[in-house]
Amino acid sequence: MKDLLILGIESSCDETAAAVVRGGREVLSSAVISQIAQHRPYGGVVPEIASRGHVEAFPAVVSEAMANAGVGWDALDAIAVTHGPGLVSSLLVGLSGARALGQAVGKPVWGVNHMEGHLAGMFLDPATPPPEELCPALVLLVSGGHSYLVEMRGIGDYRLLGQTLDDAAGECLDKGANLLGLGYPGGPVIERAAEGGNPAYVRFPRGMEHAKAKKTENGLDLALCFSFSGLKTSLLQRLKTHPDDLPGHRPDLAAAYQEAVMESLAVRADRALKLTGAKTLACVGGVAKNRVLRAKLEAVSRRRRATLRLAPMAYCTDNAAMIAAAAGLRARAGLPNPPALEADPSLPLVEEAEDFPA
Repeated sequence: MKDLLILGIESSCDETAAAVVRGGREVLSSAVISQIAQHRPYGGVVPEIASRGHVEAFPAVVSEAMANAGVGWDALDAIAVTHGPGLVSSLLVGLSGARALGQAVGKPVWGVNHMEGHLAGMFLDPATPPPEELCPALVLLVSGGHSYLVEMRGIGDYRLLGQTLDDAAGECLDKGANLLGLGYPGGPVIERAAEGGNPAYVRFPRGMEHAKAKKTENGLDLALCFSFSGLKTSLLQRLKTHPDDLPGHRPDLAAAYQEAVMESLAVRADRALKLTGAKTLACVGGVAKNRVLRAKLEAVSRRRRATLRLAPMAYCTDNAAMIAAAAGLRARAGLPNPPALEADPSLPLVEEAEDFPA
């Protein structure tokens, strides 16, 4: 199959994005309109504000992507849009807009799983080998709403090895930043506040750090799962019992909190590499931008003699290039792209966990 030219559209949370990508790897344009300023006063994303923002931004972001790509509507082969998971009110805006565009310009409209988009994002780095050479790979997918360990055996062929049992890593960082009075979004502000801080100032819990290999109800390996809910509770209790820690030790607390999150992620990745014997470790999603996490994963990959592949910084947080990439890579692999019929806020990456050998 030829390398398809695809317009991608993303609106699963609070970024309105559009991009034009050829062959699942060549980004001709990528436009993102963020709503961080609108949600910052609330310390998190407000769904109603987010959906209204998407409605306002949609025409401009699509026009920008098409103009910057320098292609006409006739040149497109398809439109790809996120149809889940995410905030249903936000998904509906992108989905409705994409379907209207498809009808207007006579192009098929395909639904893309947002999580598969993140996995495809690593292939937007020209230095990353194509999927058929890179896979199988172990992928740590960490974002504001999801924390997964995925065995990627090829495009469209994924096995879920572990996931968070409560909060996602990004959500945990948001809540910690709020407790520390740092603002929103949590990941970047905690990373900045932690500069010069002592990560050993206090040892926060690593959530199930001593978990042994055991099957969960849905067939996952408990030793490869994450838990972050106790971490934010521990920070809250620390602030109550040591009121003098703020503001004098804010950098130390930020560094210690960040260390707990990133070490939890790196330890599970290390366990999964040992268990699977994978020779490639990848990290994608918004939290993949964190420098501490990147350094820890580099150390893990060296210890396990694996190659580390990271999504480019520009394509870690939500964007539409990764959505178009996912659709393009599926087409190149000879896999069908489902029609974008309806939004599914709980769309899973895989239907259910497979049995994992002990």
